Formats: sequence, C-alpha cells, structure tokens
Amino acid sequence: MISIKNVNKSFGDHHVLTDISLEVPKSNVVALIGPSGAGKSTLIRTINALETIDTGSITVNDIAIHDKKTNINKARTNIGFVFQNFNLYPFLSVLDNVTIAPIKIKGQSKAEAEKRAKELLTSLGLGEKFDAFPNRLSGGQQQRVAIARALAMDPEVMLFDEPTSALDPEMVKEVLDAIRALAKQGMTMVVVTHEMGFAKEICDDIVFMADGKIVEVAPPDVFFTNPTTDRAKDFLAAVLNH
Repeated sequence: MISIKNVNKSFGDHHVLTDISLEVPKSNVVALIGPSGAGKSTLIRTINALETIDTGSITVNDIAIHDKKTNINKARTNIGFVFQNFNLYPFLSVLDNVTIAPIKIKGQSKAEAEKRAKELLTSLGLGEKFDAFPNRLSGGQQQRVAIARALAMDPEVMLFDEPTSALDPEMVKEVLDAIRALAKQGMTMVVVTHEMGFAKEICDDIVFMADGKIVEVAPPDVFFTNPTTDRAKDFLAAVLNH
C-alpha cells in the first residue's frame, strides 16, 4: 500500500531524512518511534506531500506521490491525515467540519455527507456533539472529530502525527481507542507515537528512527524484547526508566 524508496530530504544544510526505504502492506499498522529530531514527523508528512522530498520515490496504492505530474490534491483524498494539534475549523460546527471536504472535494450531496458524518461521529462517541463548535470540546473530543473528518473521505490509508501529544493524560485513552478500532477494521495506518504500550499492542511493525535514518524495523514482540542495535537498546532503556 505504501512504498518508500531511497528518500532523502534536507532543510538547508540539515539532512533530515537519509536514504529512507520502507514498505507498508495493505491493512498493516506501522508505528514510527524514536527520539525527538529523528525525522519521524517529516517522514510521515512526505507520504502525502505535505513535505516534498529531494530524491527517492514514494507511492501510495501505486500512485507516485513524489512525481510532480501527479495531481496531489486528488491523491490526498485517499490519504487521511490526523495532526497533533487537531487543525479543526474553529468557525464551523463539528458536523460541518466533517462534511466540508466530502461536499467540496468529492461532490457529495449535503444529505449524503451528513449521513456519513453522523455515523462516524456516533461511532467515535460524539453523537451528541454534531452542533458543537471546537472550542466547546475537550482535546480528546477535538482529536476524535479530526479522525472522523479524515475518515469521511473514505481513505485507503490513515496517517497520524503524534495524535495524543497535545492531550491531557486522561484524554489519551479515548483517542487511542478510536485508532485501535480502525486497526481492527483493517485500515492501513502509519502512526508517529510516543505511546510505547499502544505501539506494542496494535502495530504489525515498529520502525525505530534516529538521526534521520531508519535504524531498525521489527515486529513489536521482537523489538521490545530483543532489539538488535545499540541505538534502539539505549532508547528503550531510557523510555522504560522514565
């Protein structure tokens, strides 16, 4: 579903991604973990061209995201993205936040878009919040609205960039539960996260990054019990001690 080959990315003289290659099969869930500054957020943002790459290739379901000839706005309709800071429209209600893209971009009727939006919001525990505005919601509720907004486009892939980092601890679980439900439904997902227990529980593979490189890729039961690189061992020791 996602194929990343020999990707490099620099910001000025700073090499952020170095020769990154990664394959994500359909219906798999992959966690990107590692220390701050490892390049995790930059990498996930290249998958839907929020960041362009210098060299290499990225394809999502055989669509060349890196190719300047690709209609990237059309390609993004199949790639849901959930930001760490929600990025909801503050002047729109919850329902309007979720329906605006299907109506404006996919040409759905208002009735069709609202029916789907209400189903998604209800499934995410927001059935009583259709008319609320974002500033009347908790952080966890806002993030679940953001997830519903992404799902309303019926994407083939979901990308999450530290979806719980802006939340109070008691609100983290409700967002992780929503992502767990998507995993059970077979959604292909890439998640940048610091929630190690969550990554261990739902992911097919752990991708450990450091200094702009992929250092290690392994299933959770292998990575968390028997990492093969010193860099991964040091990271896990620090995380577990914390």
